[in-house]
Amino acid sequence: MSSACDCPISLVSSRRFTFYALRFTYHSSPNMIHKPLILVTNDDGIASKGLRGAAEACEPLGEVLICAPTMQQSGTGRSMPPTSEGRIFPQDFLINGRTLTGYAVEGTPAQVVQHGMFEIAERPVDLVVSGINYGENLGEGVTVSGTIGAVLESASFKVPSLAISLETSKEYHYSLSDEIDFSSAAHFLRLFVRRTLEQGLPPHTGILKIEIPSSATPQTGWRWTRLSQVRYFLPVKPHRRRPTDPGPMGYEAIFSFDHVERDSDVWAVRVDRVVAVTPLTTDFTAPIDLAALPR
Repeated sequence: MSSACDCPISLVSSRRFTFYALRFTYHSSPNMIHKPLILVTNDDGIASKGLRGAAEACEPLGEVLICAPTMQQSGTGRSMPPTSEGRIFPQDFLINGRTLTGYAVEGTPAQVVQHGMFEIAERPVDLVVSGINYGENLGEGVTVSGTIGAVLESASFKVPSLAISLETSKEYHYSLSDEIDFSSAAHFLRLFVRRTLEQGLPPHTGILKIEIPSSATPQTGWRWTRLSQVRYFLPVKPHRRRPTDPGPMGYEAIFSFDHVERDSDVWAVRVDRVVAVTPLTTDFTAPIDLAALPR
């Protein structure tokens, strides 16, 4: 790994922080010296077939930098536990016939994004892609997702960010199985990477959350959606004899869609079986008139 210049790493990081804090959404230009730098990450870990599929989708459109957790980090959200050691392990990837150096980082997806943007990348990152995730990330519980946590982190620095997930059976959520076909998801990822590099994100948007039905093909339609406010994954209590026995909480997806909003990501993927593209923002402020609130 090399720094961006001969300056001390702390100075390089400080300058890069200033750039990210002040940058505007990237638009491609025929006068650019470099291809856009696309950081590809995930929460399933460096060995994920979905990560490789994302890198292969992005590689024709820019310079790809692969930075992913050393191990499974699903469900970690945007967490940054102080116990993460942040060690970095380079490894080679064969992507579209080219050998690229990727980096496995000890940490959560959000921490990996920080290491990738401020320590590993030799120039500012133009776009961050998180995925392709084993399993859908739908509804108001998406903040639990490490896939989303990664792009919440990058979007906080005003870097356009895409998170993409493929609907799978629950048994595959932590499996890294080779049985999953990511080709259709990769098709839609390439579509929205190209669109974002050329046009930028929609107004007031920091993230596009892209959800692919398991039945999708490249011919499947897509639509803009809202984030459903229905809880999609429901907690399942453990069965154990004593409270001191091991018993992590389980989960299951909802099976009734009677109360699901028709314009939501859940309805699009689970009922209409189309690709759901949801614009997200890091602004969690309630959409109310603050001046009208009593004091």
